[in-house]
Amino acid sequence: MLKILEVTFPFFALVLAGYVAAYRRWLSLEAIPGLNAFVLFFALPAMLYQFGAKTPIRELLDLPLFLVYFACAMTMVSFTLAVTLSRRIRWNDGALGALVAAFPNTGFMGVPLLVALLGAQAAGPAIVTITCDMIITTSLCVGLSRLDDANGQGAWRAFQMALKGVFSNPMPWAIVLGALASANGFTLPSMLDTTIGLLAQAASPVALFTIGTVLARSVLQTKADRAHHVPWQDYVPVALLKLILHPLLVMLAMLIARRLGAPIDMFAITVVVLVASLPSASNVSMLAERMGANNGRIARIILVSTILAFPTFSLMVKLLRP
Repeated sequence: MLKILEVTFPFFALVLAGYVAAYRRWLSLEAIPGLNAFVLFFALPAMLYQFGAKTPIRELLDLPLFLVYFACAMTMVSFTLAVTLSRRIRWNDGALGALVAAFPNTGFMGVPLLVALLGAQAAGPAIVTITCDMIITTSLCVGLSRLDDANGQGAWRAFQMALKGVFSNPMPWAIVLGALASANGFTLPSMLDTTIGLLAQAASPVALFTIGTVLARSVLQTKADRAHHVPWQDYVPVALLKLILHPLLVMLAMLIARRLGAPIDMFAITVVVLVASLPSASNVSMLAERMGANNGRIARIILVSTILAFPTFSLMVKLLRP
C-alpha cells in the first residue's frame, strides 16, 4: 500500500496545493482562467496527442470496451436522476449532478495518474473513456438540463450547444490526430516533437494544480452567496455514488461482457475500473455556471469526491493492480 501511496499522494497533493493557493489568495482568482486555458488548449492536447500517436490504433478503437463503458455511463446518469430529482432539484441541477456522478476527472488527473501506476499502455483504454464522456455523456446531460423549458425547444438548443462545445474543445481533436498518426505510422519532425513533448510534460502538474484552484474558487463563490445554502443530503450521496457505485458498476458490467464473449482483456478492465474510481470531473463546475445551475451543489460534489478519492482510489489500486 505504501508503494501505491508513493505514486498517488503527489497527484492529490498538487490538487491540495492549488486549492490552498487560490483559497488563501496567493494566486488571484482572476488568474485561474489563464491556467485553465493553458491546460485545455495547450498542455493536455499535447499529452493526449502523444499518447494517441504511441498507442496501437486497435486499442484506441476498442468498440466493445467503448460500448460497455457507455452503457455504464447511461446507467449512472439514469439512476442518479431517478434518486435526486425532486421539487427542489429540477432538471437543470439534476442533469448536471448526474453528469458529475458519471464523468470522472480522466483528462486532468486520470491519464497521467494511470500511466504512472500501470505504464504507458494504460493510456489507450483511458482515452476510450474520455471519448465517451466528453462527446456522448456530456452532450446528453446538457440536453437533459434544459427539460425544464416548457416548450421542449430548450433541450434541443442545449444539445446543439453541447455538440458545438465538443467540436470547439481541442482535446477530442488531439485524440483524433493522435489516432491518425498511430494508424499511419506518422512521426512529427524532431523540433516539433520536442515542443509537443515539453507541453505534454507540463500537462500533469499544471492540470492537477488547476483542479485545486477551480475547486477553491467555487467554494469561495458559494460562501459569498450565503442565500443559496446547500444541505449535505444534496451533494454527499452523489459523491458517494461516483466513488462507490460507478466503479463497481463498471467492474461488474465489464466482467459480465467478458464472460459472454466480448473481446475485452483484463488489463483494459483494470484501467477503466480505475478510471471510474476517479473523482468527478472538475470542468463540470464551469459548465454548471454557464448553464445557470446550482454551482454550489456541483462544486461540493466535486470537492467531496476529490477529497474522498485519495483513500478510495488508492484502495481500489491495491485491490486491482497485479
